[in-house]
Order: sequence, then structure tokens, then C-alpha cells
Amino acid sequence: MLTFVIFAALAGIALYLRKVMRGGDEPAHSDLTEDQIKQQWRKLGFFCELDDEQKLWVLTGSRAGLLYFPDLVLGYVNDPQNAAEGSKQHYGPYGSLELMTWRTAGFDAHSIRGSLDDLTRLAELVEAKLATAQPGESVKIRDEYAGDSPYALLLDVRADGFDPSSTDREHLGKTVAPTLPPRTS
Repeated sequence: MLTFVIFAALAGIALYLRKVMRGGDEPAHSDLTEDQIKQQWRKLGFFCELDDEQKLWVLTGSRAGLLYFPDLVLGYVNDPQNAAEGSKQHYGPYGSLELMTWRTAGFDAHSIRGSLDDLTRLAELVEAKLATAQPGESVKIRDEYAGDSPYALLLDVRADGFDPSSTDREHLGKTVAPTLPPRTS
């Protein structure tokens, strides 16, 4: 029994050290200003949110902005650090978009996952769907990627010039603590 406890403790320490060495899973966003958050959404090219009620990963942006998603996925696939099963990366100002290397393709409440080949296929599928998508359309991807997945990917296509930061209505500006006036004695 003692051997098992020691092994479990060492495994936990190894996972912690790996996380620290890679910079952690999620970027700390508590230090970001509202403008920095907006800039990060714009740099990403689209807004991302998880809708647990509808069981959807929703990406909102113009066609040009949404085309950054397949580039992001292919960048993930081409990074040798992501080859091992269980590898993951977080994206966006809150780190809410998670790509994960896994043995089976799927969408769930935590990540968009699959083998590197699966993720490459997802990137190609998104590119193909966006080739004909028009502003105002929503493109749902599930069956073509992972039919038994509990969640789906929804591409909410907006007009050219759409600012993805404008969709961030829930969090924007809430990451910075309010400044209190100095105390007077």
C-alpha cells in the first residue's frame, strides 16, 4: 500500500512539474485590461464560448476570422509538444478554447479533441464548410467529425469586418479589480 501511495505522489509531482514547465494550462487573465482582452479576441480572429445548455462550442466571427480556427488547429497539430495523448493547449484571453490530443475525436464540455489526424480532418472540414457559408448562417459540425460526441461545433458566420470582441458581453471588463479610492485617516 505504501508503494502505491509513493507512486501516486511521484506521479502527481511529475504532472505538476510538467504543467509548470509548459507554462500552465490557462493564461492568467486577471491582469488583463479590457483593451487587452479585446485585442486578444481580435488576434484570435473569432469569439469562442461554450454553451453547456445547447451542448455547443460556438465560434463567432466573419468568414475570414473563422478561418483562423483551422490555422490554429493545424498549428497545434504541427507542434511536436502536442503529439502525446493528453496534450492540450488553451486559446483566447480566458483560455476557454481547449484543443486536446486524444485517441477519439469529439467535442465535450472541456475540449475539442482527437488524434492529430482527426484534428487535421476537423481543420479541413471547417475550411470546406466556410468556403460556401454566408454571413448570417450558422454551420453545425458534429456528425461529420464525431457523430457520438455529446457536444457539437457551431460556426456563427458574421459579416466581413465583424469585431469578435463585441460578442464578449459576459466577461469584458470584469477581469480587473476595481480601483478603490485612497483611505483617509
